[in-house]
Amino acid sequence: MNEVKWSENIILADAEYIDKVAFDLIVNFERMLGRRIPPADMARWLDCVALDGGMRELPQADGSTERVNEVLAVFIHDKRHSCLHNFAPSNYSEELNGKAFKDHLGEFSISALPVEEMTTKADFFIDTLQLVCAQSDVKRVMVVVSDELYDRVRQALRNVDDEKRITVFGMQPREGGNFRQEILGYSLMAALGIRSEEILQKA
Repeated sequence: MNEVKWSENIILADAEYIDKVAFDLIVNFERMLGRRIPPADMARWLDCVALDGGMRELPQADGSTERVNEVLAVFIHDKRHSCLHNFAPSNYSEELNGKAFKDHLGEFSISALPVEEMTTKADFFIDTLQLVCAQSDVKRVMVVVSDELYDRVRQALRNVDDEKRITVFGMQPREGGNFRQEILGYSLMAALGIRSEEILQKA
């Protein structure tokens, strides 16, 4: 963690959780729509999460100075797993960790952090979240977490500085806290290429 360079905007995600939700959506919508659903586009998903978390394109001060949002996406993952199975790109060490991309919304950097043997994934996730929120330079945090860990996340965010904009993502509304909530499924559906018009046609 000491090697991580923090940005104003942080996306902190439980990698196994988002992979499981993406898998469930793929299975359900392939059956509903009668077509193959490709793996989720990682860059598209990060864009959608950032937008759902309140990030917007920065207006340019003048023609000579380019201003961009800087976003750090941190994926906490089980050390036994080398990749996500339902995203592209997917390999933690070869395709995600230390990589970056830039688009209309900002410049995204990615860190994939394995859970070491001396701790549990739950403890590591909470420790990372608290470390992120303690950084003065961090202004916006988007947390993607499973139902099993949600109560601990809610407690960890209880005393976070009110000036930080915190958004917690899940598949259903949960008990509230010192943060906003967004439904994870919308960003994943966009990244999977599932359009609302398709669903309406099948309804």
